[in-house]
Parts: sequence; structure tokens; C-alpha cells
Amino acid sequence: MLDSAVIEVRAGNGGHGLVAFIREALLPRGGPGGGDGGHGGDVVLIADPSINTLAKFHWQPHFIAKNGTKGDGHRRNGAKGEAIETTVPVGTEVWIWEDGEDKELIGDLNQPGQRMIVAEGGRGGWGNTRFVSATNQEPLLAEAGGDGEIRRVRLNLKLLADVGLVGMPNAGKSSILTAISAAQPKVADYPFTTLEPVLGVVEHGPQAFVAVDIPGLIEGAHEGIGLGDEFLKHVQRTRVLVHVVDGSEDDVPGRIKAINDELEQFDPKLAKKPQILAINKLDLDEVSVLIDEIKENLKSADGLHSETHFVSAATYDGLDELKQSVFHLLRSTYENEEPAVEVAVEDIPVLRPSVQQSTDVVVRDPDGPLRIVHQKAVRLAKGSNLESHEARLQFHRRLEQLKVTKALRDAGLETGDTVLVGDWEFDWD
Repeated sequence: MLDSAVIEVRAGNGGHGLVAFIREALLPRGGPGGGDGGHGGDVVLIADPSINTLAKFHWQPHFIAKNGTKGDGHRRNGAKGEAIETTVPVGTEVWIWEDGEDKELIGDLNQPGQRMIVAEGGRGGWGNTRFVSATNQEPLLAEAGGDGEIRRVRLNLKLLADVGLVGMPNAGKSSILTAISAAQPKVADYPFTTLEPVLGVVEHGPQAFVAVDIPGLIEGAHEGIGLGDEFLKHVQRTRVLVHVVDGSEDDVPGRIKAINDELEQFDPKLAKKPQILAINKLDLDEVSVLIDEIKENLKSADGLHSETHFVSAATYDGLDELKQSVFHLLRSTYENEEPAVEVAVEDIPVLRPSVQQSTDVVVRDPDGPLRIVHQKAVRLAKGSNLESHEARLQFHRRLEQLKVTKALRDAGLETGDTVLVGDWEFDWD
């Protein structure tokens, strides 16, 4: 079960706006006609209940959306870049991944059909038609398209299952899951056979539930010992726990308490989940002859479980009764939950992670000159032909309107100083 993957997503850049004028025989004074560039395509994740692993992302870790096209004459706008959409399992978290670790949770796709724009396409640049004003009937400015977002994110899947099988290594969780479902986890007679969670669909007449076999937990699991914290996260979204214990081991109550302590220390809510106790290996003589003694000893256990079943994964004894109890407990859990409100897919809000926009207007480069970093001003410089004297005059007027000129003066700018903006360099006059 592949439940984590680091991917790189690149949204498309916006198309450049165009400087153009309408020149036709019947329209001698047609005015500016440069269209806007198209927006860049987004990279979108969609929660799909039909898949349950992140395996495909290990083979395809890069997703690149298309750029928007540039604006055209006669006020025709460029086409929007094609988005990239890819599906993820329901229950996928999206984390910003920097320097080899999670930095920020930016999305949790927990509803079927839910969509998340994980990288947003750049805005299309304005054509010169947008810059017409009462004092400027022939604008020579246009904007370059905005850059699409580039992100490295880690997808983290919290498996969605109704029932979680928990217990110490070699308690028989995998054997029980194999016996009650079509799952085929690795089973062997030594601890830590299961190294990743395994899902299985358990049927009981017309009903069914999804169970997940959580790899064996040991003392200190909540702190990450034996990868326990990685395993415990999958228990968080289950509704019911089946606590499997090896009945042939010494101190059964102590082993039960140890696991429940780990659950509570990892997340106090886990200790409050409905729990059924399954004492496994009833087929062994040392267990079958001591049922009454074990029941008596269990009176000293922490009492988190609602009922106890003696079962054998090897001979299937007691498994039907265990399944029936789980179904009853699940039903009562559903009944006690707040009723879910049915929401049409189109009504599910699209997740859009907030982007930290720089508030800087002017900065000083390490080698001395002042650099304009106001995004609108930078895009104007990149999208316009500032070799033209008239275009430069219009650009300076826009800097005044954007209050960039004031910021330059506040930063100590003097006549004759060099100013940088995008790839353009000029002397202030």
C-alpha cells in the first residue's frame, strides 16, 4: 500500500498581452486592439473513491499544465492553457514539501469528487486595449503573462476504512483479515510480517465494511518507534477498532493496556473509539482451556472494549460472531453520528491554497541598484517595448499611479541613479 508520494506540479504561465491598433479602411481611427493573453492552465487534484493508493505518483511524479496563448489583434484574447487533472484517493492530504520535510498542510481531499487547485495558472497579461483612458487614447503598454505556480508537494494518504485491526506484532491481525475478507496480506510466524496497512472488504450477507490491518504496534509507537506513528495515522479515520490479542501470550490484560496507552498518547480521540476485543488462537489448547481464566483476568483490563470474542483465524472459529458484532457496532455508530448532508459534486467547494504575495514594491539589489518588484510594474515592463520613448513615458506615468515612484524616492532614489525592473535597466531622470 503506497500511501505517500512527493510530486512536482507546474501550472501554465499566462499568455502575454498584445500592443496592437486597428487599422482598416473603414475604421481609420479604430484605436487600440491588442487582446489579453490567456490564463495558464491549473494543476488539479480530484478525490476518486475508486482508487486507494498513490502508486501511480511514484511512476509519474511531474505534472505540467499548458501555458496560455498570447493576445491577438482586433481585441481577440488568447486561449487559456489546458489544465492537468489527476485523481487521488479520498483521504489524501496535500503538504508543501521543502528541504525534505512537510512545511504546511494546504489541502485535505476527504470527499468523493472534491477538487483542489494545487498549482494555479498565471493570469493572462492585459493587452493595450485595457490601458485606454481619457488622457491616453493610444496606449503602448501591455502586460506579460503571470508565472504559473511551481510547487513540490507531498501527498499523504490516510486510508479510509470503517474498521481498524490493531494489536501487537504477531497477534494474528493479518490472519483474521485474510479469513474474513478477500485481502491477502503477508502472513508468517514472526513479528512485523505486515509492514504496511492492508485493506480488505468484509461481507456479511448483503452488508459489507472495509477493514484495515494496521501493522503491529509496540511500546513507543506514538513516538515513531517501529514506524508506529506512520501506522497509527491510518487508525484516525476508522469508526470502530478490533483489538486483536494473542491469547497464548502471558499477561493478556497488560498487553491490551499497552496498546490502548499507545493509541491514547498518539491521539486521545483514538482511545474513545468503539472497540471490540478479539482473543485469537482459540485453536491452541493453552488458550481454549483457559477461556474462563482469561475472562476473569480481563476484568482488570482498562475496559475500553465493549465486548470480547474468542476466535481462531486458523480454524475460523468465532469469526462469524465477531463479524456480526462489528456490523452491529458499526450500525450503532452510524446512528449516533450527525446525519450527513448530501452534497452534489458541483456544490463541493474547490480548494484553493492561499498564496503568500510579496508586499514589497522596491528592494535594493546586493550590488547597489534599486529594483522594482511590484508585480504589476514588472509585468508591464516585460510586456512592453520600453525602447520606445513614448512607451517609457507611459510606463513612468503608470509607476506614478501604482505609487512605485513614491516608494523609489522613499528608498533614496536620486536623478541619474540606475533602476532595474524585470530585465530592463534604465537611469532615472
